[in-house]
Amino acid sequence: MRSSPLGLTVLSLLHLQPLHPYGIQRLIKQWGKDQVVNVSQRASLYRTIDRLLEAGLIAVRETSRDQQYPERTVYEVTDTGRTATREWLREMLVAPRAEYPEFPAALSFTMMLLPQEVAADLSARAGQVRARLAELEAAAEGARQLALPRVTMLEDEYRRAVLTAELDWLDAVTSDLRSGALTWDFETLAALARTTA
Repeated sequence: MRSSPLGLTVLSLLHLQPLHPYGIQRLIKQWGKDQVVNVSQRASLYRTIDRLLEAGLIAVRETSRDQQYPERTVYEVTDTGRTATREWLREMLVAPRAEYPEFPAALSFTMMLLPQEVAADLSARAGQVRARLAELEAAAEGARQLALPRVTMLEDEYRRAVLTAELDWLDAVTSDLRSGALTWDFETLAALARTTA
């Protein structure tokens, strides 16, 4: 099985204790891991659990039935899963992978809009980035008050650094758009594209 952020998350949580899927999903949200791993669709969690089970990285510990709830299957990590978790972690930490987020894709076609539209949109994005930075700072303050070890908040520290760099870039590009230092004309760019195609 190939590594994936959600697969790594499930394996890591099962290192702590055996859990059923609802417990895994609850911990992901409680610990804020849903900010770095996409679990918006419960089906993707179940598909990941099925793949981990098929690969022998997790095993069924028990299945219980309560009259008030549907059947619950509790999973635990296997020795093979423990080894895979370490391998995946080290691989993800060492080797940058090509990721394809929406924002750079949209930036690559900003010439389809007018410069003033892009300035307004990037300015609005900067406002949202500032709000996220404030949320992360509040979370960091909460962690400091709880005396949590720094290692438990490394992903938030990284996100703050990335968002701070993004905000600096957004402010610089927006300033260039508003001053006219960055501008374009779609017809000229379209003609250029036709001659180079």
